[in-house]
Amino acid sequence: MIATKFGFDIDQKTGKRGPGRNSKPEHIKIVVHHMLKRLRTDYIDLLYQHRVDPEVPIEDVAGVVGDLMRQGKVLHWGLSEMGLNTLRRAHATLPVSAVQSEYSMLWRGPEEHVLPLCEELGIGFVPWSPLGVQFLTGWIDEDTRFAKGDFRALEGRFAPENLPHNLKLVHLLQEWALKKNASPAQVALAWLLAKKPYIVPIPGTTNKDHMLANTAASALTLSPHEMQEIDTALNAINIQGARLPDFVQAYSGVEAPLKKQKD
Repeated sequence: MIATKFGFDIDQKTGKRGPGRNSKPEHIKIVVHHMLKRLRTDYIDLLYQHRVDPEVPIEDVAGVVGDLMRQGKVLHWGLSEMGLNTLRRAHATLPVSAVQSEYSMLWRGPEEHVLPLCEELGIGFVPWSPLGVQFLTGWIDEDTRFAKGDFRALEGRFAPENLPHNLKLVHLLQEWALKKNASPAQVALAWLLAKKPYIVPIPGTTNKDHMLANTAASALTLSPHEMQEIDTALNAINIQGARLPDFVQAYSGVEAPLKKQKD
């Protein structure tokens, strides 16, 4: 199953990603052409628009993806971190298969608006960073400091003044890991899988042992009563510090799904 994305401004000579967004129809066609060559495949199973391009109507984006589908180059498409009405408009033009957004015990923003809309429209939900960029594995403690260039150094929730408070969440996971004879990461993933049948988390790793441990979470069962107990405990923990710095939120539009807005 190959899932990949378009939506970046790409230098066609070097193939390197630029800082801006670009979902112009001709650009999408060129990018997909090069994707197919690099991946050595005839089609892409799931093609996401990585970020909404404010300069291109979502109907135009859906139109060109629909053309690629009719040509057999794309089987399904999805959106990432879009606004609610953008998702409705996109789905009305070309049925959306999946929505991708950050979602975990550390960041539960999609629960209020995005998940209910996905359920209403019959769209799958794919949480990225389901382990809270390593926080939910128990690897990070109150003495952890991040190296220059590590994006977590910019996130308020990992700032030295907030870590001791936010580690209450990790302690909760560690308690449940003991109860379930599992790792904290497996409990965090099992919690997502038990939330909704259409949720498929994608923990990232380059380590084979971690990959095997993560996929083993699918065999870990949490009963409705256990889920209720965990959620009650989660609701009592107020995570301190912002998910992303202001300049990143302004660039990426990642807050869009969480606001009642037109786009």
